[in-house]
Amino acid sequence: MAELNPPPARALLLEGIHPLAVERLRSGGLEVDLLPGSLSEEELVERLEGVSVLGIRSKTQLTRKVIEAAEDLAVVGTFCIGTNQVDLGACLDRAIPVFNAPYSNTRSVVELALGQIIILLRNVLQKSSLLHRGEWYKSSGTAREVRGKCLGIVGYGNIGAQLSVLAEALGMEVCYYDVEEKLALGNARPCRTLDELLARADVVSVHVDGRPRNRELFGTREFGAMKDGAVFINLSRGFVVDLEALREALESGKLRSAAVDVFPVEPRRDGEAFHSPLRGMDQVLLTPHIGGSTEEAQENIGAFVPDKILNYLEMGSTNLSVNFPNLQLPELRGAHRVAHIHENVPGILAQINQVLARRDMNVSGQYLKTNDRLGYVITDVGRDYDAAVVQELEAIPRTMRVRVLY
Repeated sequence: MAELNPPPARALLLEGIHPLAVERLRSGGLEVDLLPGSLSEEELVERLEGVSVLGIRSKTQLTRKVIEAAEDLAVVGTFCIGTNQVDLGACLDRAIPVFNAPYSNTRSVVELALGQIIILLRNVLQKSSLLHRGEWYKSSGTAREVRGKCLGIVGYGNIGAQLSVLAEALGMEVCYYDVEEKLALGNARPCRTLDELLARADVVSVHVDGRPRNRELFGTREFGAMKDGAVFINLSRGFVVDLEALREALESGKLRSAAVDVFPVEPRRDGEAFHSPLRGMDQVLLTPHIGGSTEEAQENIGAFVPDKILNYLEMGSTNLSVNFPNLQLPELRGAHRVAHIHENVPGILAQINQVLARRDMNVSGQYLKTNDRLGYVITDVGRDYDAAVVQELEAIPRTMRVRVLY
């Protein structure tokens, strides 16, 4: 059905999203419900009745079952970098755009990685554990400076590239590996293969995305290819690393130490039990998925994602959507705007214009963008139109959704 009275009325925000997001969405005319934790599949199905905007972080799994049951859902915001917790294909099938925050917590993740590198190379973690047990060992032992060490960055995207610059400023040599060709920043050097990086790096820091090809990217073979006594850090995705293989590499002494912030299975709420084969290892720094959990990052995300959601609801803009064709639209004055979402097949645009021509409606602006599955048309017209026009647009074969914006 067409949406004749935008913006949608209700938003549900989960996992303790920053209050700024609530403020932004309410200022856009939405009612907002805020919950501190994530919800199960069954709970989501129940809570999404009548909800048009859903905001989540990394723990909530937005499955096809949930998406198909959420009849009123119009747009999804992931208040984090990753979107692998969302069935993007199912959202496309329902003509639901998904927005994330690809840059907002980059600095926070990079700073944590730098802190972990220093702590692990200096053996701070082990020294702290000994003191907590009442044992004093001041010897420098195998403590090392970061200066002059080689940092190998796996995944040279926004986070990897910024980490490269800051690590080099600390005096580290930097090499990186990425499946796509990326411009090297500073004096960083690209590696042709992952094995080349593993053989060179004193510290390996992983910053890959959540695509299926990265599942168990690091296992027994990869840890075996690393330098003896190297340090391993994962701040990317939990399923990237075989944790049993990592434990074996640490127990055998092949690796010096590790820091892990993300896990294959994570508790949905604070206070729930955490299980991992890495628990109890003094040489492992475990953190509860806090790479982007700083006040600054969450405030940035709390502003960025709601703005993208409201721009879609109010103007039709899909700029930076992770699954929709990207359209950045101008502000409209003195006209009316209608959005038509359809399967990407030939002839739809012509049929839209035929409907408007039959109704003697002059087009003042029109924008079309497609991807391999979906077409998105925004049409600005010079006068009011009624429900009959909308019904004709909805009746065009392969139409998925029609939205009347204003």
